Amino acid sequence: MGDATTDLDLLIIGSGSGNSILTDEHAGWRVGIVERGTFGGTCLNVGCIPSKMLVLPAGRVTEAREAARLGVDLRLDGVDWPAIRDRVFGRIDPISAGGLDWRRQQSGVTVFEGDARCTGPHTVAVRAADGSVTELVSERIVLAAGARASVPPVPGLSEVPFHTSDTLMRVDRLPEHLLVLGGGFIAAEMGHVFAALGSRVSLVHRGDRLLRHEDVDVSVRFTESFSNRAFLHLNAEVRSVAHVDGEFVVEVERDDPGREPALEVLTGDALLVATGRVPNGGQLNVTALGARLDAGGYVVTDDTLRTDAPGVWALGDIRNRLQLKHLANQEARVVSHNLLHPDRPARIDQRVVPHAVFSHPEVGSVGEREVDLRARRHPYRVGRCDYAGVAYGWALEDTTGFAKVLVCAETGLLLGGHVVGPQAATLVQQLVQAMQFGIPAERLAREQIWCHPALGEVLENALLDAAG
Repeated sequence: MGDATTDLDLLIIGSGSGNSILTDEHAGWRVGIVERGTFGGTCLNVGCIPSKMLVLPAGRVTEAREAARLGVDLRLDGVDWPAIRDRVFGRIDPISAGGLDWRRQQSGVTVFEGDARCTGPHTVAVRAADGSVTELVSERIVLAAGARASVPPVPGLSEVPFHTSDTLMRVDRLPEHLLVLGGGFIAAEMGHVFAALGSRVSLVHRGDRLLRHEDVDVSVRFTESFSNRAFLHLNAEVRSVAHVDGEFVVEVERDDPGREPALEVLTGDALLVATGRVPNGGQLNVTALGARLDAGGYVVTDDTLRTDAPGVWALGDIRNRLQLKHLANQEARVVSHNLLHPDRPARIDQRVVPHAVFSHPEVGSVGEREVDLRARRHPYRVGRCDYAGVAYGWALEDTTGFAKVLVCAETGLLLGGHVVGPQAATLVQQLVQAMQFGIPAERLAREQIWCHPALGEVLENALLDAAG
């Protein structure tokens, strides 16, 4: 039994997308929101928004450095990292604080700041920073507690002051040499930011290329391009980490194909661990509610986002392996409706889900990869177009970017689309629309007028290529 007990109509664990569940229709409900970190969740405070606000100045610096090929001499006088950082968090922190104050003042809503643990059906205990425990009993519970940085079991790692994406963006000074463990989207985005702003960046990745979750052609092209801006240590396993006199010492074993395994030692003044994120369902002990976790630790729901436990829903990174904010927002809308209208539940439709990597080059992707289609022997056609093959690509002097579409050989419908290069995340949305609404690839290419000479022509030509 805790120090106090509170009865609620609705308990939301997590203040990210879960915070957006409440509407005017919930007026009169006794609602609790639990948050153990900064109010507003991952995206606002340590994820999508601050990282993209850093990507923007990094992009400006990169453009300046690449301007010479356009006949323009843009000289960089310097980078004011504290000003860049303070611009970002000077905008974000007041939004977080304002959201917390607003919820605290809202009639019928109580914010509980502390660490939550599920203790039984409909029951959650919240331990505050002072050690006091409040037991919350609620008819309805929404699990929206997200995910956390995964830290691999490398000898010595737990004993050194490494960064994750939660902390790196707030450092007081730019690292001279940033060591990055990982080769996924966080490593690619943060590596881009700090390399552009002046740090030497070394990425250590156990795979043979970066962004291995992308289509192979995208992953290969991105790795080739990124190797010009950072030192890549691929096919590498970290054997140990130490921190000596303010310097990180990382021992790496390289196992390059055709060569004997070799040890090398990397040193730097900052270390970023970017080896993935794990959902928080296990930490919350959600099985005590009667909810179920899958093999990856994600909360299992049906397509109405109900769990196996009566009166318990889940949304966002705690249940969705893709861990994308736009999915969490969609799920919050579904849960909000279903809390109010359990007799006519809404259902999620996540058949067509885009994602992007805001690095340099940028990546936008939707649907299936070619390797997946091959694996299940699905007949398909491939269409490609390099940025260099269209007029705007000529203007950009781009030699890296391309668009690739995968089209069903039987139906002519798009199965997947992958873009690398400037504006990739924006371009891919046209493919998302076609896939969502069942527009055949050839019709998309031929039955609309494409603006010339705009970058959209790279998609037009890729689609026409798939059509033969």
